[in-house]
Formats: sequence, C-alpha cells, structure tokens
Amino acid sequence: MTTMTKQDLALEIIRRLKEEYPDADCTLDYNQAWKLLVSVRLAAQCTDARVNVVVQDLFAQYPSVEALAQADVSEIERIVRPCGLGHSKARDISACMKMLQDQYGGNVPEDFDALLKLPGVGRKSANLIMGDVFGKPAIVTDTHCIRLVNRMGLVDGIKEPKKVEMALWKLIPPEEGSDFCHRLVYHGREVCTARTKPYCDRCCLKDICEKHGV
Repeated sequence: MTTMTKQDLALEIIRRLKEEYPDADCTLDYNQAWKLLVSVRLAAQCTDARVNVVVQDLFAQYPSVEALAQADVSEIERIVRPCGLGHSKARDISACMKMLQDQYGGNVPEDFDALLKLPGVGRKSANLIMGDVFGKPAIVTDTHCIRLVNRMGLVDGIKEPKKVEMALWKLIPPEEGSDFCHRLVYHGREVCTARTKPYCDRCCLKDICEKHGV
C-alpha cells in the first residue's frame, strides 16, 4: 500500500466502488432542475429521505418556479418546517425562485458561477446541479465525502469542503467526479458509517484504506 500514489489509490477506489454500487445516483427525488435546487437547500442538516417526503406537499401546492416565487414566505416555511431551519430555508427558496424567474426565465442556469450567486446555493449545491442536471464535471463535498476521503487517505486531515474539493479535482478524473461522490454517500451510509464504528470487515476497500479499523 505504501507504494500507491494518491492518483493510483483514487482510481482503484473509483473502480471498486463502481463495482459495489453500479447504480448509485442522487438520493433526492426530482424531475426538474429547479426542484433539485429546492431539495438540496432543504437537505442541509436534514436527511434526504425526509426532504423527499416534505417536498411532495410543497410541489403539489406550488408546481412551478413562478408559483413558488409568488408564494408567501410564511407559507413555504410552514410546509418545510419538518426539515429544520425552516425560516432561513424558506427565505432562501423564495429569493432563489424569484431570481430564477426574473433573471433566467424560470430556468436554472447552466453555469457554476451563476449558480453560486443564487440565494442559499453554495459550492456543494452548485456542483450537485452541474453534475446531476447538466452532466458536467462535478465534485460534491458533503459530509460523507469529506469523512470518507480522509479515512481512505485521499486527503490528509482536510475538513473544509472547498479545500477537499480542490484536492479531489487533482485526483479524480472529471467524468468520474459526480458518480464517485454519489457512491461515497451510499458507502458512507451502509459501510463506512459516522455514528457507529465503520463496518471494515465488509468493506470492499479494507485492504487499501489508510484508516482500516481505526
């Protein structure tokens, strides 16, 4: 293992996770780009499973960018409250939909820097949109990604999302980034868990993982 470069390690991890989770994709349910934008804002400090339930009511009541842009913020807050941080999330969603309507004709912009200017959208959310909606190179540094790449030895003790993202851009082939991050989510939930000791005995990476058993 000591002879493996980080690049070699990254490619081997990608290969094995691809075999383990061939169909891994975004665990937020959506059928339009703006809906993913809303869901990813709600997913902050909330499970994707809960977001998927809550947005059913939200999108039933406000089925378009225009409808949600015109909705009363307090009404949005009432519906999204189960996701936590209801007031700030509702405010961001309302402002974001207004901006989409006013500046982009109700469409989500296919540009990373434009996405970052939308209220409530950070690098993680912008990368998710770029990768999942537009099929562009993307690296989504969520909590699973940051925890796992540190454990695996792809990055060394880096916890800041942007720094992790920049380190991974140097190691992960661009076309693999989005799917790789989705697979890390699956692996982080099922095997390399946060709240319990990782299930290293059934991990497909245990022989090449730097923190195996730690």
